[in-house]
This record gives sequence, C-alpha cells and structure tokens, in this order.
Amino acid sequence: MRITVSSLEVTIDAVPILGGVDLDLTPGSFTGLAGPNGSGKSTLLRCLYRALRPNSGVVRMDSADVWNSGARQAGRRTAVVGQDHGLDHGYSVLEMVAMGRIPHQGAFARDNAADGEIVRTALERVGLGWAAGRVFASLSGGERQRALLARALAQQTPVLLLDELTNHLDLGAQLELLELVRELGLTTVAALHDLDHALAYCDHLVLLDKGTVVASGPPARTLTPERVAAIFGVRSAIVAHPLTGRPHLVTAPPERAPAEPERAPAEPERAPAERDQLG
Repeated sequence: MRITVSSLEVTIDAVPILGGVDLDLTPGSFTGLAGPNGSGKSTLLRCLYRALRPNSGVVRMDSADVWNSGARQAGRRTAVVGQDHGLDHGYSVLEMVAMGRIPHQGAFARDNAADGEIVRTALERVGLGWAAGRVFASLSGGERQRALLARALAQQTPVLLLDELTNHLDLGAQLELLELVRELGLTTVAALHDLDHALAYCDHLVLLDKGTVVASGPPARTLTPERVAAIFGVRSAIVAHPLTGRPHLVTAPPERAPAEPERAPAEPERAPAERDQLG
C-alpha cells in the first residue's frame, strides 16, 4: 500500500511541531524516520495512524484520505506498535494479541478457530509462544514490545507503523526483530533512534529536524557526514560492516582544538641591588 503525505502541518499549544511535510512511500518499502528528540518523528507517525489530526495537509493510504474512513477500516489497513500502550489491566498475553483481530470481526463476534490460529502464529513468530498464558503486565519491557508486535501481526494489515520498536530490547533481540520486520514485506514506517539500524535495515530514510524534512532518500545517501554533524553534533562515516558487508555507520565525538601548551611562568624582574648581590 502506498503512503502519501502532502503539506502536513501540526501545531500544538501554538508551538509548530511539523511544518510542510511531504512524503511518497512506495508499497512494501521499509522507511525509517530519524532525527533528534523533538524533531517530529512520533508526531508524524500519529498523523499516519489517525491518532492526531493535522492542522492542515493530507495523509493518504493509496488513494484514500485516512480521515475519511472509520476506525474499523483504518484498523484493517494500519497496525501500530507505539511507545505507550497503556494496557496493563490484567490481560493475558494471548488476550492482548487477540485484540489484533477486532477490526476483522463483527460488533458481537467472538474469536473463532481461524482467529486463534492467527494469534498463535503471531506469538510464535516473535518468539513468545511460551508466554501465551502469562499476564501481559508481568512481562519484561522487551517481552512486552514483542507481544505488541505480535498483536500488530495478528491484525494482518498491509501497513505497519512502529514507534521505537527496539526500546527496552537487548542487542540480540533488537537485531532479531528488525530482521523479522524487514522480511514481512509490508509497507513499514518506523521511528528509529539508532542511525546504524536505519542504515542497515531501511530501504528509505526520512531525516527530520525541528519538524521539517531535511533529507529523504536511500539511507546511505541521506546520512551524509555533513548532515549528521549538523543535526546530531558528531563526526561519522559509512563503511562496510566487517561481518555482514552491509553499510555500517561509525561515529565519534566532534574534534576539539588542541590545547595550547602551558608556558612556564616568567621570572619576576629583580631590582638592581638584588641583581648585584646575586652576581
């Protein structure tokens, strides 16, 4: 499914958050949103999944304006894994993931055998089959992220939106889930803090700063040393990863001017009489 964003603007409490954002994301692509804190990544995602109505501009999924469709239709089109799920109310992991089937059910329908199989498959796919009977709130932060991704997979949508999916995950789990997301073949948009993850896994990268799109395109062309220095304040270079061969971003603090060598204090001028005594 193609995602098109045209002239998107968001202002909250008289503060501009997004200004004139334009995007055209091709079906099946994995697009990363990168930028410092406060650059507008999460706000842009919220506009895509109808959690925040922009002050102006349009978001389209294929040809449909997202605000001209109902919540159920949106739920069949877009699945979301956000940063704040707010669902710690005693649900089991199985019940949590089964919520992904709601957009596909009638008003009073209950899960059937097909729904149950979809839910179990989603849990297995993220490595949480063993936790189906656990209380969701009892899981670790990383396990919760996996369960929420399983719920999104159970939703079976053509579009997947991810807001910091790898939060709370250890390094191995981060790479495992990013590999999984890339293999799904869905139109995926993910807010990412780790620029190296964006470089290694994304087909397309949108670089944001202060609510505007600074650059958009293939990650290796977008993350130029000049842009990384200007936006993040670090030196950078893209090299081939020694193990995978994929592009790999290395960074270093900015260079500092060498400190001037300390000079020995000048010997105080002596009075003529004192010089005569020493001589």
